[in-house]
Amino acid sequence: MSIHSSLKGIDTLAGERSVLTRVERIAKLTKDGKFKADDASVYGLPKVRTKYKIVSGKKAKAIAKEREEALKEKGAKKK
Repeated sequence: MSIHSSLKGIDTLAGERSVLTRVERIAKLTKDGKFKADDASVYGLPKVRTKYKIVSGKKAKAIAKEREEALKEKGAKKK
């Protein structure tokens, strides 16, 4: 038995992400001033509230580009 089309959500696959990657958590904590790369460990990070929606199109490409830049920056700091 199927659900009537009026009862379905508009975009049922696009929802909020409930988990951030470690890089995203560190970036958010650094922005908030709760994490300092010099003296803090990447293990045991505090919880970070998420209010992100899954995006697609131009915004997704921009976010992916920012994430890649952050990873490159982080890699450059390690060396």
